Amino acid sequence: MKRLAVVGAATFVFMSAAVVSAQSTPAAGAKSAMERQEIRAQLLPRRYTTIAAEIGAKVNRLPLPEGSAFRAGQLLVGFDCTLQRAQLRKAEADLDGAAQTLKSNQRLAELNSVGQLELDLSRSAVNKARAEVGAHHAVLGKCSVEAPFAGRVAEQKIREQQYVQPGQALLDIIDDSVLELEFLVPSRWLVWLKVGGKFEVQIDETGQRYPAKFIRIGARVDPVNQSVKVAAAIEGKFPELIAGMSGRVQVTPP
Repeated sequence: MKRLAVVGAATFVFMSAAVVSAQSTPAAGAKSAMERQEIRAQLLPRRYTTIAAEIGAKVNRLPLPEGSAFRAGQLLVGFDCTLQRAQLRKAEADLDGAAQTLKSNQRLAELNSVGQLELDLSRSAVNKARAEVGAHHAVLGKCSVEAPFAGRVAEQKIREQQYVQPGQALLDIIDDSVLELEFLVPSRWLVWLKVGGKFEVQIDETGQRYPAKFIRIGARVDPVNQSVKVAAAIEGKFPELIAGMSGRVQVTPP
C-alpha cells in the first residue's frame, strides 16, 4: 500500500508490503517489501545574498540587468557621490590648515612663545582633521558596490536615478556555479548514509534525471519527525538547470 507523510519541506512516499493482497505472488511481495522513497527537493544556489546600500545616495549606474552573469569584483551598482567628494575636499582643506597651525606652534614653542596647552590643542586638531579625511575616504569607498563572488543577478530591487537610503536592498545575487539540494530524510538512514554517496534526481521542468551526491549531513535529528536535514550537489554542468527548479530525489536504501 502507499502511505503519504509530509515532513517539513519534503514529501516522503513509502512503498511497502505491509498488506499484500491474496492475488499477489511471493516474488511481487518480496519486491514490494523493499522500501523505496521519493523525496521532493528544490535546486538552490551555492551562495546567495541581498546587496544593500551602505550610504544614502542616488543610483547612477546599474550596468547588469536581471539574469546577467558577473565576475567577482565586477561593478554591480554605482552611486552619484558628488556631495561626498566635496565633503572630502573640505576635510582635506581642514587638515591642511590644522597642519599649518601645528607647524607654526611648534616653531613658536622652540622660542618659548607659545604654551604647551596651545601646542597640544593644535596637535589634537591635526589628528581630528586626519580622522575626518579617513572617514570621508571610507564613505567614498561605498560609492560603488562590487560583486563579492562570481554569479548572476537574480533580482533588481532599485532603478537608475533612484535615491536609496542606507540599508535599503539593491540586488539579490546568487552563485549558481554549483546547484545544491536540501531535503529531509528519515533519521534511520544515518546508519548507512555517508557524504559522497551518489544518487539521481529527476527535475520536473526538464523531465530529465541528473547525477548528484550527498555533501552535508545535518548535526541533529528532529525528535518529532525523526528526520535529519541533508544537502546534496548536482554533479556536472547542465546549462538548462537554474535555481528554483524542483524535482524528485529517488534514493533506495541498501
